[in-house]
Amino acid sequence: MSRISDITAKPTIREYSQGAAQEGVSPVAEFLAPTVEVAKPVGKFKIYTEKSRFRIPDTRRSIGGPAATLGWDRTDGDYNVEPHALDVPVDILETDEEDTMTAALQEAADLGAEVGSLSHEKEVVDLAVTATVGGASNIDFAAGVDPIDQIDAQIIALLKTANYGGMMGVRFLLGLTYARRLKNHPLIRARFPGRDKIAPTVDEIMSLLLTAPKIRLSTMVYDDAPEGKAKDIKFILDDKALLFVARDNPTRRDPSFMKTFRQRGRWMTPRTYTSTDGRQEVAGLDWSGKPFVTNTVGGKQLGIAN
Repeated sequence: MSRISDITAKPTIREYSQGAAQEGVSPVAEFLAPTVEVAKPVGKFKIYTEKSRFRIPDTRRSIGGPAATLGWDRTDGDYNVEPHALDVPVDILETDEEDTMTAALQEAADLGAEVGSLSHEKEVVDLAVTATVGGASNIDFAAGVDPIDQIDAQIIALLKTANYGGMMGVRFLLGLTYARRLKNHPLIRARFPGRDKIAPTVDEIMSLLLTAPKIRLSTMVYDDAPEGKAKDIKFILDDKALLFVARDNPTRRDPSFMKTFRQRGRWMTPRTYTSTDGRQEVAGLDWSGKPFVTNTVGGKQLGIAN
């Protein structure tokens, strides 16, 4: 084995890589599609739709009678925790000492976690927007119309759809333009007398809504210009918002809007190999994870009418 391979095999490096991957997960992606750790890279998960909604099983058992069974059927989905990989070459001249080699591997893990996090966030948000565009609703932001009451109506409809009780929470992911319009609406500002020149914070606005939804702002941008053209930077959500249901500790069965399946204990695994010319040792990083929409009626895209 090479020197860097010896270090890679140490539990400390593997634990560092795992920790870097877990800590580096995008807060927005985890908010929208929380992680469900699974035992195997492939398996089943429950899908909920308008026609196949969540049903609470009857767990009462008569004396001598059978117990209710949690199983899977043909309407369920199949997950596959899609593999990802990143190679970080380390020049042999940079790895003379063990401490330097260890630091190089830790840096490789940090780089992998960073790149993986950005890629995952965009995939999650794009998937959510695509899944909800067909049933999108616009909130009327005209000066005399109350946006709080309109959003409350959407929350009530979502909770009825989820049918999961108090363990299911409501979450609100806002684009920045959407948040700006919301916080500066005259009827919302009027709810905070004595603060004519200071708009309420987004957290204060959420406290006005039913269930006081958990809130996040989406600030991720992308370049919408074709290759070779002047850049055209846009926000992924901007003037849109996503209202959805999610459980804080999701499973393969609950009706959360979205989930990300990752193989337990394998968020990121380091390995090494030597380049063909023998001048570089390559720190290879492998991880898995894939987001899925698990409840097609558990999320709502909100736009701006006026």
